[in-house]
Amino acid sequence: MSLLDHCSLFVSDYEKSKAFYTKVLAPLGAAPIMEFGQACGFGRDNKPDFWIGKGPASFQTSEQLAVITPTHLAFTARTRAEVDAFYRVALEAGGKDFGPPGIRAHYHPDYYGAFVIDPDGHDIEAVCHLPE
Repeated sequence: MSLLDHCSLFVSDYEKSKAFYTKVLAPLGAAPIMEFGQACGFGRDNKPDFWIGKGPASFQTSEQLAVITPTHLAFTARTRAEVDAFYRVALEAGGKDFGPPGIRAHYHPDYYGAFVIDPDGHDIEAVCHLPE
């Protein structure tokens, strides 16, 4: 069982980000599952565990909404081929390269990841921890 139940990223352009993540998460087997106004939950197996939304959320103040603080978020890939497809689709969807697919042995010998910057400057990653 994962430590996290769900997480959210705040975005500046909801429609642009929804289109980006719909494309980028498809190679990982995830899709939009739930939508409330300008908030969309993505996931696998009918469980929305990754959310994007344009504020304000109930816990945010106007000062917090003034700036979107870039965040790092790693998505679990089930295979290295999913990591490769995530990276390719993310670049095609307008993401910026932040580290192509490959082994990151400084984390551990089987850490295979790819890094992309999303439309709001968030560092997103797909990672597979399984040997090839």
